[in-house]
Amino acid sequence: MSTAMNFGSKSFQPRPPDKGSFPLDHFGECKSFKEKFMKCLRDNRFENALCRSESKDYLECRMERQLMAQEPLEKLGFGDLMDGKPGRN
Repeated sequence: MSTAMNFGSKSFQPRPPDKGSFPLDHFGECKSFKEKFMKCLRDNRFENALCRSESKDYLECRMERQLMAQEPLEKLGFGDLMDGKPGRN
């Protein structure tokens, strides 16, 4: 009886992560933004609507450091917080 497996029969095909999946911030590049957002949530009994500005800042940090795909902030629900800034592509 042979216990060897034929690994060459199927090759692994990498694929990009699903939308909403993004790399972890291993180097803590956006840690200060995350901490401000989490503090806001704790201070406001986890009412995320009260912490939208902090959330926007955190997502902007992640996009600037390529920890998530670039998305227009309007598409992420922050159009009302743009302060005249042009949208991202």
